[in-house]
Amino acid sequence: MKTKLISLSLLLSLSCAAGVSNAGCLKGALLGGVAGHVAGHHGLVGAAAGCAVGHHMSKKKAREQQAAQAQAQAQADAAAAAPAHAPAPVKK
Repeated sequence: MKTKLISLSLLLSLSCAAGVSNAGCLKGALLGGVAGHVAGHHGLVGAAAGCAVGHHMSKKKAREQQAAQAQAQAQADAAAAAPAHAPAPVKK
């Protein structure tokens, strides 16, 4: 148990120091490691799978946010380009 904890902390510190993009990986690895440990003492396998899934979900969320931002910008540009309507003349 102690060696697994040491190797996991070493792996974590090396991945952070190397500049690896860890968006979603840490959260997924934590949850996957706990789930793997509970499921049958496969914490490292669960952590690896959780990291992969967490990274995938993070990239997916970033793409969706970028698409929503682009759509909002396009709508704003279309609204700005639309000609302003002059008010109708008032009859007395």
